[in-house]
Amino acid sequence: MADKRTRFPVRVGEALQSYLARTGLGRRLGQAQVVWEWPQLVGPQIAAVTEADAVTPDGTLFVRVATSAWMNELQLMAPEIMARINAGRAAGRIKTIRWFLAR
Repeated sequence: MADKRTRFPVRVGEALQSYLARTGLGRRLGQAQVVWEWPQLVGPQIAAVTEADAVTPDGTLFVRVATSAWMNELQLMAPEIMARINAGRAAGRIKTIRWFLAR
């Protein structure tokens, strides 16, 4: 039986994008990208006292914080930070932020 898929040249970027969408890896890459983009997303003042650590598949971002005073402040700022993270094409990639003290 012949293969039903049409064989034609496809750009590598298109093939990769299709694969990522089909496997669900595109969403995970978008979530992981938050860790790399953290300093740009929160600005230099917050980036100086925090470090994005990891993102779980359910969209929980874990962030290390230098002091408990900063952690309290950041908890109050969480809705604003979430809006920055999830703006534009990245809507919904992070569901919640968990702050913890760096040791």
